[in-house]
Amino acid sequence: MKRESVFIIAEAGVNHNGDMALAHRLIEVAAKAGADAVKFQTFKAKEIVTAEAQKATYQKETSGAEESQFSMLKKLELDTGAHTDLIAHAQKHDIEFLSTPFDTDSLDMLLELGISTIKVPSGEITNLPYLRHAGSKGMPMIISTGMTTLEEVEAAVSVLTEEGASANDITLLHCNTQYPTPLEDANLKAMETLARTFPECAVGYSDHTSGISCPVAATAMGASVIEKHFTLDKTMEGPDHAASLDPDELTAMISGIRDIEKALGDGTKQPSPSEQENINIARRFLVAATSIAAGEIFTKTNVVAKRTGQGGISPMQWDDVMQQTAPRDFQAGEVIEL
Repeated sequence: MKRESVFIIAEAGVNHNGDMALAHRLIEVAAKAGADAVKFQTFKAKEIVTAEAQKATYQKETSGAEESQFSMLKKLELDTGAHTDLIAHAQKHDIEFLSTPFDTDSLDMLLELGISTIKVPSGEITNLPYLRHAGSKGMPMIISTGMTTLEEVEAAVSVLTEEGASANDITLLHCNTQYPTPLEDANLKAMETLARTFPECAVGYSDHTSGISCPVAATAMGASVIEKHFTLDKTMEGPDHAASLDPDELTAMISGIRDIEKALGDGTKQPSPSEQENINIARRFLVAATSIAAGEIFTKTNVVAKRTGQGGISPMQWDDVMQQTAPRDFQAGEVIEL
């Protein structure tokens, strides 16, 4: 799962609102923006929430407080036929289709449809039966770690690897599950903690802050995967639209990530190809301060360091040049040669 290029997941989530035409359009927008994958959410409401469970505060604010979490989720379920259709549409637009399974039946259904990677959501990272089932598949896994302590992440990874998952095939995404996440709670440095604690795993970032600054910064900090919610219109009805990027913002985020990737380079400290020509222009080289006759000794009074525009002997070789004799006549301002 460690990648040369940042793997960007455009998270459609439940922003399709149960409308397949809208889901198709989300796939098209993600592909056009340059994302590597578009991700939805797969679940059966009756398997994951009780009839009486309340919504999260942000969900109440964006989709009404009267409706239960069960009723909200039930309207957003996608059946097997819908998934088959969306996978085909993603293939048509040359973008990988992913989906997060929130229950074991949904996980199995996705694997039967050929999904290549299991995405474990933050809410299931303390669900032991779910983790055992997921780990037993021996598949590459991306795990969001929102709401967890480091010890809880360690416990989850331990369960997964005990069941057959390879740590080398696990990517841990630092995450905060508040929508939107206050910047002071983003805690991007926790990504570095995950990297130190789990050296065999790749590390990335699933972002719920407003805007694109945090995912771009996470890229500069070494994230191998970036995940971000997007929508066609932030004002649409539904729990996650308001905290998602619009299409232009998604495009800007991906562009920013790719720019940062280029700028990071390979870490070797050496002159870049673009600045090679500046060496002879900006650096000083040894030149004659006065006329110097052949056989005369070079000294600090007849040699000086100046920009020559053509290179020459570096002033770092000053001590080697001093007390040597001039091999020929030099005029004042002429580049010294030995």
